[in-house]
Amino acid sequence: MTKRFDGKLAVVTGASRGIGYQVAKGLAKEGAHVIAIARTVGGLEDLDDEIQAMGGSMTLVPLDLMDFDAIDRLGASIYERWGKLDMMVGNAGLLGILSPIGHIDPKDFEEVMAVNVTANYRLLRSLDPLLRTADAGRAVFVSSGAAHKCKPYWGIYSVSKAALETLVRTYAGETATTGDVRANLINPGPMRTAMRAKAMPGEYPEVLPHPSELVAPILDMLEPGFDETGKLYDFPTRELRSFPAA
Repeated sequence: MTKRFDGKLAVVTGASRGIGYQVAKGLAKEGAHVIAIARTVGGLEDLDDEIQAMGGSMTLVPLDLMDFDAIDRLGASIYERWGKLDMMVGNAGLLGILSPIGHIDPKDFEEVMAVNVTANYRLLRSLDPLLRTADAGRAVFVSSGAAHKCKPYWGIYSVSKAALETLVRTYAGETATTGDVRANLINPGPMRTAMRAKAMPGEYPEVLPHPSELVAPILDMLEPGFDETGKLYDFPTRELRSFPAA
């Protein structure tokens, strides 16, 4: 029986836990070979065990996304081995600290921006030629409602996600008429993840959606037949949203 993504190659960042872990499993279950990226080797090994148990395949890439030279090498390695890339999911991210802007240490600010913004730019820079080589290159990046709410004390995270959305929307505009690459964003909303627990330590996690619930909409946006680009899928409302026109 033919699976949804048979013969396809996908990169997933932040794949050792949470949303990335579940998306990597979902892609492998549908026949994709997953290049799973994360800093935590143990989590990647657990993912590999699960994917192999279901008959899927993956390549483990222990990588710190602040190692930008390694991101450049990733694109070259994928090209040498496979010659193309069909899908990428930019999921990895840092919350940083919740603090008044004037109290944020520059080192903390720069680290969050490096992982949430610069690393995704470096990934696009490294992987864009491979996505353009595919029959239908698809990219989905995980954003947040924080990009628009601008809540007090969430300054680092809000700024980084707003910048990520601008980055992806710009890339979507650049690729919309120059090939079959499509790039979109998804807002998970409150979800049962380690990041949410860090931000809301008193919250009862069982009332929140499990990260596995995000797999279906992300896989839908990775389909070759999904032709929208530069949009945001809002999971809490189940709506695909356009950004306001300039």
